[in-house]
Amino acid sequence: LGAEYIATGHYVRKACVDGVHRLLKGLDPGKDQSYFLYAIGQEALSRTLFPVGELLKSDVRKVALEKGFAVHDKKDSTGICFIGERPFREFLSAYLPAQPGPIVTVEGVEIGAHTGLMYYTLGQRQGLGIGGRQDAADEPWYVVDKDVERNALVVDQGDSPFLMSSGLLALDAHWIGSPPEQLDREFNCKAKVRYRQADQYCCVRDIGGGVLDVDFARPQRAIAPGQYVVFYDRAGERCLGGGVIDTLIPAAARREARSGLVEC
Repeated sequence: LGAEYIATGHYVRKACVDGVHRLLKGLDPGKDQSYFLYAIGQEALSRTLFPVGELLKSDVRKVALEKGFAVHDKKDSTGICFIGERPFREFLSAYLPAQPGPIVTVEGVEIGAHTGLMYYTLGQRQGLGIGGRQDAADEPWYVVDKDVERNALVVDQGDSPFLMSSGLLALDAHWIGSPPEQLDREFNCKAKVRYRQADQYCCVRDIGGGVLDVDFARPQRAIAPGQYVVFYDRAGERCLGGGVIDTLIPAAARREARSGLVEC
């Protein structure tokens, strides 16, 4: 476009220290969107402006009211930005054929049927259609795995250990600036495995080929492969980078804590 800069509405901030551009969390902790921008490069970051990152959402609404914008009091969107406010299943069904299959317990007992693995996520409780079974304890069921080869949705009840992971392996690592110096051994920082999650203490190590080995100070619930793990400095303000979650390490197989790993 020939423009020198581009401005976006993301709730993030930036800073430049010793010639290196940093991505910082937005001032409003309830609206911070740095999680989504972990893969931004230095050139793009240097030419991007984030005018609302220094404001609270309430301040943004106040400015919009003063400027006469009709959307100043519009409810916050909860939809996915590129599909709008419509059911996610409806969107997926237009592009992917549904393949119904069995719902099985972790013991392998078939207790129901699903409408397609693509419609479910790890940790999901609602919409399974298997509640109130007389042959099971009176506890909610949760999705704990997807067996793609058998096209089976695996579920368990209550506070299932199958939902807990002590760590993960992430692919396609990207760092906003240079990788941390200690990454070849162990690097202590914070991380999120989903948007709006509280920062979690972890230890990160580069094991080669762009693969990161992430060990959490405390086991994490319902980590979803294919989503992002995004790293922050120990102060919890600067977004360092991230990667794509590939392999989960079960809590039962938790490795001995590495030196210097700090509990939350």
